[in-house]
Amino acid sequence: MAESDDTGPARFDRARLGAHGEQLVAEWYLTRGYQVLARNWRCREGEIDLVLARGTTIVVCEVKTRSGDRHGSPFEAVTRTKARRLRRLSARWVAECAPFRPEVLRVDVAGVVGRRVDVIEGAL
Repeated sequence: MAESDDTGPARFDRARLGAHGEQLVAEWYLTRGYQVLARNWRCREGEIDLVLARGTTIVVCEVKTRSGDRHGSPFEAVTRTKARRLRRLSARWVAECAPFRPEVLRVDVAGVVGRRVDVIEGAL
């Protein structure tokens, strides 16, 4: 039986599920000609799951992974608060880490259910 605290098996399973989803999304972008610039970039204000580039575009991608659709769409998990935080984190990442000044900075949201990847480009 899964435990409900943040240190038990349920926490480990969620972390593995999230890492699996992020890998599938990274592969989705790679097949479309993007380069992964960062994974799980963290600062005091939060975390960015994936940062990618293609040409002069930098994409920050929030990945939401579910094992099934029983609890609704992964996209429903991106709240207004999360969207605001992602926009702030995106600007901070570009200011501190970008290898070039992007012509376009885009925030995408990717939903993963099982092995299915759906990406909403420019979602936020």
